[in-house]
Amino acid sequence: MATPVYAANTEALQAVMLILALTALIMGLGVLIVAVLTRDVIANYLRSKTADSSRAYARYLENLSSSQIEIFLKSKKITGRCYMIIVVLTALNFVPIRVFGQTKSPTSGALLSEYGILITVVLVLIPILAGFIFLIIKITRSLKKYRNEQNLAEAERVAGYLGNYGGDDVAAVLEKRKNALDYTLTHNELAGSLAADDRKGLINHVDHQASLPFVARKRKAHVRPKVDPGLSRLVIWFIGSAAFWLLFGTTVGEYVGIKFVAPDVDQVSWLSFGRLRPVHTNAVFWGWASLAMLGLGYYVVPRVSNTTLFSFKMGWYTLILINAAVFAGTICLMAGINNGGGEYREYIWPVMLLFGIGLVLTLINFFKTIGRRSTKEIYISNWYIVSSIIFGIVISLVAYIPLWQNGLGETIVQGYYMHQGVGMWFMLFTLGIVYYFLPQQLNKPIYSYSLGILAFWTQILFYTLIGTHHFVFSSIPWWLQTIAIVGSVGMVIPVVAGTTNFLLTFNGAWYKINDSYTLPFFLTGILFYFTGSMQGTAEAFRSTNLLWHFTDFTVAHSHLTMYGIICFFLWAAIYAVMPRITGQEPPQVTVGAHFWFALIGLLFYTVPLMYGSTLRGLMWIEGKPFIDSVVFMGPFWLWRAIGGSLMWLSHLFFAYNLYKMLIHSDTVDIKEAAFEKLKRMNELPSAAHN
Repeated sequence: MATPVYAANTEALQAVMLILALTALIMGLGVLIVAVLTRDVIANYLRSKTADSSRAYARYLENLSSSQIEIFLKSKKITGRCYMIIVVLTALNFVPIRVFGQTKSPTSGALLSEYGILITVVLVLIPILAGFIFLIIKITRSLKKYRNEQNLAEAERVAGYLGNYGGDDVAAVLEKRKNALDYTLTHNELAGSLAADDRKGLINHVDHQASLPFVARKRKAHVRPKVDPGLSRLVIWFIGSAAFWLLFGTTVGEYVGIKFVAPDVDQVSWLSFGRLRPVHTNAVFWGWASLAMLGLGYYVVPRVSNTTLFSFKMGWYTLILINAAVFAGTICLMAGINNGGGEYREYIWPVMLLFGIGLVLTLINFFKTIGRRSTKEIYISNWYIVSSIIFGIVISLVAYIPLWQNGLGETIVQGYYMHQGVGMWFMLFTLGIVYYFLPQQLNKPIYSYSLGILAFWTQILFYTLIGTHHFVFSSIPWWLQTIAIVGSVGMVIPVVAGTTNFLLTFNGAWYKINDSYTLPFFLTGILFYFTGSMQGTAEAFRSTNLLWHFTDFTVAHSHLTMYGIICFFLWAAIYAVMPRITGQEPPQVTVGAHFWFALIGLLFYTVPLMYGSTLRGLMWIEGKPFIDSVVFMGPFWLWRAIGGSLMWLSHLFFAYNLYKMLIHSDTVDIKEAAFEKLKRMNELPSAAHN
């Protein structure tokens, strides 16, 4: 019986359908954006025409600031009477824009089997899509401009209304409110001028000075604590560079995933799977995750030490060195210059030397910062962060110094490097970040400091032993394989301790998830921390290793951990820290889109691969021909491409959110504009009187 294979026209049809689906998705998003903006503009226009001005404008007198009250009262004190202001309304015509499209009859399956036809379809879609995007941008700008004109007209009417509003009673109430807003403490209210009558020594004999709390007090979204401008710039550049490498690395990963569905999509050597796959993994490891962790670490370490960063210059040197390492490593990999057969260690050692020097500079910087802390204790975040940097330096030295990578030594070093990189660099550092930001976002301390210490030391004890469980049934000594399996089982202790600690910290504060855009990311990362880590323990046993190893199950597992744990934790921390630095909140809609596209995409990516790989392993055990298992995995690789596409799309939303947190909004605030106009109206009569 002949082995079933995918026909050429079927593969071509799948490629065309994937391209058309992505195009339709992009166009749908554009139409959705325009629809939302149009709805807001029409709603504002109708509200301005039909609303009762006395009721509609009265809301602008609610929750006034001290400066706004002062402007309002000043307008009453200029002449002692209310000015009548004539507001001229400009009628604006809203001209709907129609876009006409022309449809064509679909081509036949025979034509779709020709790659020339596919290329032609793509080339035709590119200008159409570019024109559509350009049209969406123009419409969006026009709608924003019209909306701002509406807001300015509304502000003009509000200013006129406020100038005619109220009398002496209103002024008296607002004057009282302003005095209350302007009231400040003298910081001597509880001290008094007399010595305390403290015969029992409850006050005078206290020898413990409470340090500043590491958990920031809960604040409203628009109130942010001040951050050192030098530190802000450093953190922003780290996170911005990380976001660039995330987009670059996952774009390469998206292309590599598509190659599983259409392996002959190109014939260029530097775009081959063997070269692009390490470009993807190393870019997201050392470019995205490492730079994001270090940027957040530069914020957390001085914060919990209650001091300033020791050296900004060393931080900038670290940023430059790591970016240079990833850039040079990418060029080398695409040119075919790599580290031989070491999977994940494809960067040559001179390139990785730059990365190692950057870690050494950061370690010195953090040590010096912690050394001059103003708190007695070293908070657990600094334990995790500093330890991860030490392990990162050790990993770089052991894995890349070209002295012992021969024979079985190469295999053992490979296993050590693989798991120490994930567990002792990425995981330790990220957990240190979570121990700061999760209590901060919940506005409550971590549930148990002791559980955190237990998880810390047991992870160091067990995780350093488990590297060789990836080489079970190899020529590595049997006892060494067994030790790795025992260490994998021992990882249950730190994982359960850490998960319990995080979830119990949520206890009594679960309701806050509904009002937060950071906590869903944290909770998702916690759930994947438990499930992904426990899955790694399950994979370590010899029976399951025989079934799953060398299949795509390990690919699914690596994405479940590195993406589900590390990425979600990093995104949560970035969404928590960037508004504190820039004062700009990300758009709620696109944050939600980022979260759901990333989560659904990850599930579409991992679940089909785990299911298909399990069946593939059974086929191998039963002695089926290898090519049969390759054909069998075709539909699951298609799901991999679909899930990866959704994950990649979520990264575009993340980049957009980061951009919105870095720039100031250009939308006119009606309330602020109204009081600004009222202020200028107050100044005109004063100038005329003088």
